[in-house]
Amino acid sequence: MHRWELITGRPAPYPTQPGRHGRPVLAPVFVEWLMGLPPDWATAETLDLPRTAQLRALGNGVMPQQAAHALDQLLADLAELNRSPFPNRHTRISESCDQRDSGTRGPQRKRGTCAGIEGAT
Repeated sequence: MHRWELITGRPAPYPTQPGRHGRPVLAPVFVEWLMGLPPDWATAETLDLPRTAQLRALGNGVMPQQAAHALDQLLADLAELNRSPFPNRHTRISESCDQRDSGTRGPQRKRGTCAGIEGAT
């Protein structure tokens, strides 16, 4: 808890609050702080949300730090997938076939074969 207080720059709020029957219940302000959200993100008075709705919204939310990490990982994977296995070669098979077969027209061109690749057109 102390480490998270240092990271967020805010002291930890009290984790519970008195419930309707006088017993302690989880405080939405504490959950909001634990998730690293700014104060009043889901607990602002102007939102006029009951405690249960605040907790539901926070429980269905995503921690910003976790979302940022997930996006970083996904973008890194996407960049890796988009890298060409042949850095200096950008020719697609279909482009090669079009160039080779450009002089062949009509029934003379056998569809489905190009450079020995079955199914290429």
